[in-house]
Amino acid sequence: MKNMKMKSSLVLALTLLLTVFLSACGNSSDSSADGKVTISFLHWRGEDTQAFQKIIDQFETKNPNIKVDMQTLTSDQYQSTAQAKLTDGSVGDVFASFPGAQYAALSKAGLYTDLTNESFLKNYNADLIDVGAKDGKQWAVPYQLVYNQPIYNTEIFKKYNLTPPTDWDGFLKLCATLKQNGIIPIAFAGADIGPGQFMNTMVMNNEPSEDIFTKVEAGQAKLTDEFWVKTLTQFKELNDNGYFQENSLGTKDAAAGALFIQGKAAMLASGSYQLAQNAKQNPELKQALLAPITVSADQAKYEGVHTSTFMLGVNSRSKHPTEAKKFLEFLSQPDVASQYANETGQNVTLKDIKYDSPELNIAGDWADKKTLFQPRFTILNSENQKAVTNSIQAVLGGAAPEQAAQDAQAIIDQQIK
Repeated sequence: MKNMKMKSSLVLALTLLLTVFLSACGNSSDSSADGKVTISFLHWRGEDTQAFQKIIDQFETKNPNIKVDMQTLTSDQYQSTAQAKLTDGSVGDVFASFPGAQYAALSKAGLYTDLTNESFLKNYNADLIDVGAKDGKQWAVPYQLVYNQPIYNTEIFKKYNLTPPTDWDGFLKLCATLKQNGIIPIAFAGADIGPGQFMNTMVMNNEPSEDIFTKVEAGQAKLTDEFWVKTLTQFKELNDNGYFQENSLGTKDAAAGALFIQGKAAMLASGSYQLAQNAKQNPELKQALLAPITVSADQAKYEGVHTSTFMLGVNSRSKHPTEAKKFLEFLSQPDVASQYANETGQNVTLKDIKYDSPELNIAGDWADKKTLFQPRFTILNSENQKAVTNSIQAVLGGAAPEQAAQDAQAIIDQQIK
């Protein structure tokens, strides 16, 4: 009996020893034998990896006990798989998110760490990061500032004595003049990003309130109301008049961009995030931003649309929250953010930033204009968001605006139920 107890004790001790050993092996990706901690930085901007790697190298030099492992996905993959990857805490100690539906889903899943009392928040423009706040607390800090409105070729406008119009009739006349002179008025990526981008400025002055899509998702308003039917009707008007390129529904982002870069189209229905990319492909290109005003000049409430995006947060499941916050704090230093902005061509939400490129200053000129936060990102349910943008594609495909709005509302009604 005594021997059996001794054997049981020995087995138990060996089991515990093996558990500890396996546990240590399981954490080998988080810390190494020399005491270094490895944290994961997860985002979707593959085009920024070179700029971020320089920043990471600087951070690791100043913090020799922390290693940052950067991982990127495509934007489509990021929206569909990020939450699953973040949930177990093994990936994305620091991670980015889109505002709107993705931020709402990640917040609901409890994946953000409260940043409210972090000292680095003072480096940001408070008005530009409130989209990352909820219930009186700051959960994420939007890093990028984008103006989601068309880019226009200033040389083409100058050639035909055109200026950005202040009302809908003026916008239609502008498009007509361009078409008459053999210029595509608007390059529109109808196959992918176009509907989700162009809808923002098209609806900004039509909507009765900033929270109209919130009301739609709550069942307090409908897409069959005047504001959205009017917006779809104006999309149809542009399409029927031939103010988009041929087969706009079959045109993807890169192809639409090429039409603009080559001077075949006067406007590109995207946003300020493409200014630097356009200039890189055509250094002679002269660009600026404009937004179609869909009402009379005296009824216009907004001059354009902005988005605070690339929302950086610390994963609540992280095994190394202190190190993750230290990296986020480093990214939040004005000199580091300035470096990121100037190397990537992206405006940022921090204060005291020095921009050294014409493209960044083009967007910077909009800081004092009356702009609305991107309406599409106020739609928090991804299925509802698809329904709204799909209704634009339906109209461009020949559906009546009223029918397209009704079909989209049916999907939203299902989501409400």
